[in-house]
Amino acid sequence: MTDINLISEYKCFEGTQGFYSHRSQACNIEMRFAVYQPPQARSQSVPVLYFLSGLTCTEENFIAKAGAQRYAAEYGLMLVVPDTSPRNTGIVGEDKDWDFGTGAGFYVDATEEPWRSHYQMYSYVVKELPALIATHFPIQSERQGIFGHSMGGHGALVCALRNPELFKSVSAFAPIAAPMQCAWGQKAFTNYLGTDKETWRNYDASELVLNRQHNSTIIIDQGTADKFLSQQLLPEIFERACDRVGQQLTLRFQAGYDHSYYFISTFVGDHIRHHAAVLCR
Repeated sequence: MTDINLISEYKCFEGTQGFYSHRSQACNIEMRFAVYQPPQARSQSVPVLYFLSGLTCTEENFIAKAGAQRYAAEYGLMLVVPDTSPRNTGIVGEDKDWDFGTGAGFYVDATEEPWRSHYQMYSYVVKELPALIATHFPIQSERQGIFGHSMGGHGALVCALRNPELFKSVSAFAPIAAPMQCAWGQKAFTNYLGTDKETWRNYDASELVLNRQHNSTIIIDQGTADKFLSQQLLPEIFERACDRVGQQLTLRFQAGYDHSYYFISTFVGDHIRHHAAVLCR
């Protein structure tokens, strides 16, 4: 198993906030991730909750801005936050656009050149990272959940729907809920996965849920003042798909909130309580 390197570490709500790097086999390059270990982890193994971040973010944004450690410490949950893509791969054009390439891995396993050699974020999140965390940190591997924001909300929904035995709970903030039907998703999928849209369905929550439901209720919070709501996020498409197959969904439209971490920090406590109700019982 790959060794991990501690970059920095801080005391936080009587627990420990750490930032780490390691050589990823899935992405074939150094990857970074953050781990918050609640105080309970000093004496026992604890459930783990993964957070997937959105476009342009790193492993630091959620950790620094959301205020989630307070709630993770209260419920005894470990938080794990990976980066949003490989970086500095040498692929020509990877830094050209803010919504594709660096900081925009879209949590897919790329099949197209030149991206396939490094951009394997789906496998990284559902296979390599959980195995790495289980090896190096005191977690209860049978009690894992996942949530995310925007592109990361899309990733969380896809990872949970495809792996309900791994991720027992799932929620999202303003997810890209139907990426096959929005410009962000179409751009990413075309370049990472090619032009065969049948392959795209494996990474579209609104398509996946029609055939793969999750055992727990999915919670989605969406701000009504989010400028991306009507063109890129499309939660109503996911809601209709859930209704069609009986997937339990709580979709909450939050009046006046936008797409920022001010929105996330307001409701992150609700989300962690949702996960704790499943993972800590």
